[in-house]
Amino acid sequence: MLLLAVDTSGRNGSIALARCSPPNLCQILEVAALEGGTFSAQLVPQIASLLSAHGVSKNDLDAFAVVSGPGSFTGLRVGLAAIKALGEVLAKPIAPVSFLAVVAMAGQAQSKCLAALDAGRNQVYAGEYDGKRIVREQLLTMPEFLNFSKDFPVVTPDANVAAAVSSAGFTVLEGTRPRADAVATLGWQKIQSGEVASPQELEANYLRRTDAEIFSPPRQP
Repeated sequence: MLLLAVDTSGRNGSIALARCSPPNLCQILEVAALEGGTFSAQLVPQIASLLSAHGVSKNDLDAFAVVSGPGSFTGLRVGLAAIKALGEVLAKPIAPVSFLAVVAMAGQAQSKCLAALDAGRNQVYAGEYDGKRIVREQLLTMPEFLNFSKDFPVVTPDANVAAAVSSAGFTVLEGTRPRADAVATLGWQKIQSGEVASPQELEANYLRRTDAEIFSPPRQP
């Protein structure tokens, strides 16, 4: 199965092409970086270039994996829109992937932990991981997160989150930010277990409301 994975959730992003087969083999053919701020202009041409470099076309793709959140509102919309379009045209399965689950998996978490991402505004995206899946995801203030993290080891790619956890005296594993190859690996697991979405069902999981929602005036009765 030829799988295309996309991550546009962060400041920078990436795409990956992988050839996967049961039970857990996912050979990464290539990972290509996407520069932040220009996802909308880069994504489709980069996908076309990646496929061409390996002598395949979009019609050869068998499935997709895409980060559905949490992360940048604009970035997530770009990635999801592209995969929605491809999934619609090709009628292929799509695995929506939580980036918090990718972080936990990249940290090789074998038991309960908290996957954490800097959400800005002194807030943290936190995903409670039980060794197999994300149990729940929350947007927490830093004090709320530190109170919560005393019960779990924390896995994070963000230095400021790692520093805060370490300063509080709790266990933390800081790693590099996972790329789309990790998204492909987790997406393949989800596809095999039937955790897929149609283009119509595919939605972003922002965790945070947009500024427009936060600051819009209340509706008049």
